[in-house]
Amino acid sequence: MEGQFRVGGFEGEATGGGGFSAGRVPGAVRAIGAVFEIAGASSQVLLDLAELDALARSEDAALANAGQVGAQVKIRVGNAWLIASIRTALLDASGTRVAAAIDFLGEGDEEKLTGKLYRFRRGVTRYPTPGAEVFPVTTADLCQIYAADERPHIEVGTVYPTKDIRAALYVDAMLGKHFALLGSTGTGKSTSAALILHRICALAPQGHVVMIDPHGEYGSAFQHNGALFDVSNLQLPYWLMNFEEHCEVFLTSEGSDRQVDADILAKCLLAARSKNRIGQEIGKLTVDAPVPYLLSDLTNALTLEMGKMDKATDTAPYLRLKSKIDEVKGDPRYAFMFSGMLVADTMAAFLSRIFRLPGDGKPISIIDVSGVPNEITSVVVAVLSRMVFDYAIWSRGEAKRPVLLVCEEAHRYVPNERNADGSSVGRILSRIAKEGRKYGVSLGLITQRPSDLAEGVLSQCGTILSMRLNNERDQAFVRAAMPEGARGFLDAIPALRNRECIAVGEGVATPVRLLFDDLDPAQRPASDDPLFSELWREVGGEEAMLERTIRRWRSQGR
Repeated sequence: MEGQFRVGGFEGEATGGGGFSAGRVPGAVRAIGAVFEIAGASSQVLLDLAELDALARSEDAALANAGQVGAQVKIRVGNAWLIASIRTALLDASGTRVAAAIDFLGEGDEEKLTGKLYRFRRGVTRYPTPGAEVFPVTTADLCQIYAADERPHIEVGTVYPTKDIRAALYVDAMLGKHFALLGSTGTGKSTSAALILHRICALAPQGHVVMIDPHGEYGSAFQHNGALFDVSNLQLPYWLMNFEEHCEVFLTSEGSDRQVDADILAKCLLAARSKNRIGQEIGKLTVDAPVPYLLSDLTNALTLEMGKMDKATDTAPYLRLKSKIDEVKGDPRYAFMFSGMLVADTMAAFLSRIFRLPGDGKPISIIDVSGVPNEITSVVVAVLSRMVFDYAIWSRGEAKRPVLLVCEEAHRYVPNERNADGSSVGRILSRIAKEGRKYGVSLGLITQRPSDLAEGVLSQCGTILSMRLNNERDQAFVRAAMPEGARGFLDAIPALRNRECIAVGEGVATPVRLLFDDLDPAQRPASDDPLFSELWREVGGEEAMLERTIRRWRSQGR
């Protein structure tokens, strides 16, 4: 392929034998192309198709991958190597060269005698000039690029396309600025979430992790190193709710009536809280203060206020409230929260259990809300999330105990404006996303529908781990939340295999495509897909199975 070529306004000279004129890096492979256009974050390079074909047969997996979208290349600038990722590739008119757009990832120093890359760091200080040679990245280079430094980290898998270079997540950077794990159903998202949490727990056995589990999947995964809570043992005192959460449970009216009912509830709730000895000791008690009170005191306050009304029509709001409170008190499904046994001041014991203070070697609380009635699931999640945030705020000045709050099916609780239902859980989780890191609260969001998340919440996550996303709207949403330099990796999201992900942001040294480790069956969540072909062959015992199921159904799990 001797002669002149011209692509994108750049002219250069190719040499015989398919190589570019500069030849080799000391002790390494020959050049595969040249730079022909430079821009701030990305550039255009021209790659030699013959060289790429020759490398495709290499035993080195990284070299065999050279020239593919998502693969890395390196360019020498002075005594440093510039590392870039290939975003797009296009065959030029001659049919012998590939014009590729690259995104700069970072740079490393060059060892003078061998030309090897070492001390890689994110960011670019010097740009190459047009005509600079482009070299393929070797597995040895990838070892340097993705080698974890001395910062505390967890190893979660291997770097694509290698089988032995470990992929690490930096725990402090990942948790300090929140993280999100995204992926369509069936991509291995739940198992990957369990893997990450297992590794975090192993690194910090005295940590404080609270996980909201809406489907009851994760209890089986953390039997040995986690504390498991559900409606049978959660014992969440109703008086921990603030006024807004009380309104969500007790108010049934809409429009102007709702405001009237809310004003009455605020007055009577304050009266009920002030009857408690703790409430009497507080100089200026507020309706939001987590002070125990009796539900009977609340209904008595409503009756007392109702007696002051002149007309029967004025009593309607009081009767609505009283009726709803009596309904909640008498419903056995609500016993885990509104039981008469939960009136004692157990706040310290509750926080100690849920936040793992101390952890006793079980640093994670799995809170299974699958048995919670649908009408108050969002309220329960709101109370737990707000307790995490409020504890962090009011414990300032004490020894710091950061808490990681992990929210599975996050789009249910932090919905976008189109799906918003005005619930308090969306507001508190959005606030944690924006302000949590100031107080030592980290947020981990796990979702299969990132486009259904509230606007801006995903962009607050400093680290994004994206598995395969099949929906085009979800892909566009994630692309908008990720940094410009990771665009080449992002284009691979629809083509990822199960257990593969693209990791970008603060928690990784540089954007990386990785394959998560296989998790021990005993540590996996109970989220396996049913095997219809096998299960439909099984017969027998249906009558007893139906009887047991209907008994549990009617007693609502009790």
